[in-house]
Amino acid sequence: MSKAFVKEGDDGDDEEVLGPALQLPAGAKNYMTRRGYDALRQELDLLVRVERPKMVETVAWAAGNGDRSENGDYIYGKKRLREIDRRIRFLIKRIESAEVVDPERQQGMDQVFFGATVTLEDLEEGGEQTWQIVGVDEADASAGRISWISPLARALIKSREGDVVRFMSPAGPREIEVLTVRYC
Repeated sequence: MSKAFVKEGDDGDDEEVLGPALQLPAGAKNYMTRRGYDALRQELDLLVRVERPKMVETVAWAAGNGDRSENGDYIYGKKRLREIDRRIRFLIKRIESAEVVDPERQQGMDQVFFGATVTLEDLEEGGEQTWQIVGVDEADASAGRISWISPLARALIKSREGDVVRFMSPAGPREIEVLTVRYC
């Protein structure tokens, strides 16, 4: 098909495709901690000030080497440049819509809200787990941070120490007890 009849974004490269874990519910605010906000700003700064200019320089050099249709450096560089630009647009949107929440300024310090670090005991399997409830973009289960829209975090919201919480996990229904709630 001739490029004259194909829109620039027809290959799907134009918009950031998000997995379900990174999609915010319709109408929901993009809550995040100061640490998460700062991490997004740093990534954006790195892309804009370092990576993108380097890639533009590489593409310009490769374009000067002649036939672009068989020039691997040029083809890869243009693809990488589109990826960088897509990520920059995504980060700008996330930063603009961010609502930074300071966990230490929560009103009900005895209840679980955004930013709380909660220690739980699994009543069926035993064992303790500690999770901090954070924004969608800063969730990292291996570091003990879960998104505020995850099933566990939603079940924990407004619970207190000693409460038994039931929720539907991906593995099926579970029951956990809230041992401690702290904001740090």
